[in-house]
Amino acid sequence: MQPAIHFDPALLLKAQGIRVVFFDVDGVLTDGGLLFSEGGETLKRFNTLDGHGLKLLQKAGITPAVITGRDSKPLRKRLDALGIVHAHFGTEDKAPAADQTLQALGLNWSQAAAMGDDWPDLPLLCRAAFACAPVNAHREVLAAAHYVTAKPGGFGAVRELCDLLLVASGRYVDLLDGYRH
Repeated sequence: MQPAIHFDPALLLKAQGIRVVFFDVDGVLTDGGLLFSEGGETLKRFNTLDGHGLKLLQKAGITPAVITGRDSKPLRKRLDALGIVHAHFGTEDKAPAADQTLQALGLNWSQAAAMGDDWPDLPLLCRAAFACAPVNAHREVLAAAHYVTAKPGGFGAVRELCDLLLVASGRYVDLLDGYRH
């Protein structure tokens, strides 16, 4: 049985060899909205399709990493539940954090992808071998992206990128077949 998903072959070639993906949070893993409880606690909404995509990346040997300008208990809980160990919180200058992660993994920018939605993400998008933005990203970020998702941030955009990288890595079909039994 053939997969239902297809990507442009040139796009898949561009995405080959990716071993780490840097994700922003607000506007990428979430819809960018900020909800606060009466007590002032930040509440976040995460998409389960995105979460499963991040787990699939890990199964395929591609490391998801998070670099975000904010920090919150809900975010830390979600990343912990997904098994994401490479995370930088409260980081406005994202490139040094990404460099630190690359060094820890023994990788370089030619093996990195990045997904962001606003200006603070541009240093990563411009350095990464493969840059991605959700469709609702700022216009300058959209212009820097090699791939713009059909879904907005927080509503499946991350899963789209995960699927693309899984296809490009040659792991999509075998992972999918594990669920078809």
